[in-house]
Parts: sequence; structure tokens; C-alpha cells
Amino acid sequence: MDVELILKVAGVGMIITVLCQIMSKAGRDEQSTMVSLAGMVVILILLAERIGELISTLKEVFGL
Repeated sequence: MDVELILKVAGVGMIITVLCQIMSKAGRDEQSTMVSLAGMVVILILLAERIGELISTLKEVFGL
């Protein structure tokens, strides 16, 4: 796996964690939840190509 991709995912995760903690302490729990969901979507977008490669490899291995 590409080290750059791992660092991007870790960076986004750390930023989202800090934002969620700040929002939770400020009493904005609903916005904190939305920020965490948005962070998950961003990470899935970053990983979309790799997930596609994984699925095609699994199809190839199992002959589907």
C-alpha cells in the first residue's frame, strides 16, 4: 500500500477527531456527528480506487 495514502487517511482522521472533540465540548453534538460522517465520506473517496482494485482482485481469485 502506498505510504502517501496511509498518511492522508491518518491526517484526515486526526483533523476530524479534533474537530469532533471541540464540537462536543461546545455542546454541538449533532454537528459533531455530521463532521464525523463527512470525514468517513472523504476517507472513502480517498480509498475508492484501492477498494475497486481489491474487488477486482477478489473476483479474479475466486473466478466470479
